[in-house]
Formats: sequence, structure tokens, C-alpha cells
Amino acid sequence: MLRWIVWRDLMLAWRHRADMLSTVFFFVIVVSLFPLGIGPETQLLRTIAPGVVWVAALLASMLSLGRLFANDYQDGTLEQLLLTPQPLFLVVLGKTLAHWIVAELPLVLVAPLVGVQFDLSRETLWILFASLLIGTPVLSLIGSVGAALTLGLRGGGVLISILVLPLYIPALIFGSGAVAASIMGTTPAPHLSLLGAFAIVALLFSPWAAAAALRISLE
Repeated sequence: MLRWIVWRDLMLAWRHRADMLSTVFFFVIVVSLFPLGIGPETQLLRTIAPGVVWVAALLASMLSLGRLFANDYQDGTLEQLLLTPQPLFLVVLGKTLAHWIVAELPLVLVAPLVGVQFDLSRETLWILFASLLIGTPVLSLIGSVGAALTLGLRGGGVLISILVLPLYIPALIFGSGAVAASIMGTTPAPHLSLLGAFAIVALLFSPWAAAAALRISLE
């Protein structure tokens, strides 16, 4: 069931590749605007790099949250999935995993390339890659709860932002903190460990919370 859900959503995303590309382009454009606006001050660029890249990734991921359940809700597929004998949290987990692969994984892969604009060292670029690889699943998992709660509501995109942005703060702090620690020459291990712990907690609780929210939204 889980494999089928992931494969189905990946195929649907491939048919609408423009949505995936728009998220990546938004991320690249936002990150690239800061070096162009600030100028070639190397030390300043290195200082702001962690926050800029992580905030851009956070905002880019929110562009696709509204589509996580909305398309299946509109064509009735979601109601049929609720009638299957499989647990609903597996459906949510599969759709969240597909969302991460489509919307978040490209950002993780592109981030080291756009990080070169901030004159980051090779080691720091690896830490940036690792922090996003660990932290972006948190964005999809927590975002799935917000998308489920606002399903079918008018102005759901704005409501998702209000609901999930405060919950994204720990991931933002630990993720950017790991990159900043690498820039300052200290170990990023504590930040990455806390980010990993936060990802595990989100993985344990978010699918069940999103499944309960879906049942409430569809009743």
C-alpha cells in the first residue's frame, strides 16, 4: 500500500512537472537575490548564508503543501482511500514521502550549488546538504498536518502558513545553526543531532495527527 501510494503520486507529479520546477526556481531565485543585493562582501555573505538558504527552503516547501491532499480530495480519490482496509496513516505517510521526493529533495540537491554564491567552503557545503537532508522531511511531515486540517477550506493556503510556520522554527534553528557552526569552525554535530531527533519525533506523530485531521475534514 505504501509503495503504491508513493509510486502513484510520483507518476502524477511527473505529469505536472511545471509545479515541481516552479518550487525549485523559486528557491534558486530567492537565494540568488541576496548576493546580488548585498554585494561581494564575503564575510557578510557567509554570515547570512545559513539563514537565507534555510528560510528560502522553508518558503519554497510551503508552495506545494496545498496540493498534498487537495487534488485527491477534489476528484474523490481521498474518500476511496479512506475506505481501504489499510490504516490511514500509511496513506498519509506515502503521500508525505512522495511530497518530500518531489518538492524537497530537489532543493536539497540544488542547495550546495546555490551555496557557492555565498563563498562557503566545501566542508560547509556538505554540512548544508546534510542539514537539509535531515531537516526537510520535517517540513513535509509537519506540513501534512496543516494541509489535512485546512483541506477544503477557503483560503487554505494562508491558514497552512499560520499553522505550520511556528512549528517549523526548531528545524530552522537547528538546521541553520549547524551550517553556522561549520562556518565558525566549531562542530555542527549537536545541531544535526537535535535536528535528527526532531525529525524522528515528527515521523512518529505527524502521520497519525494528519490521518485524524483528514477524518475530521472529510466528515
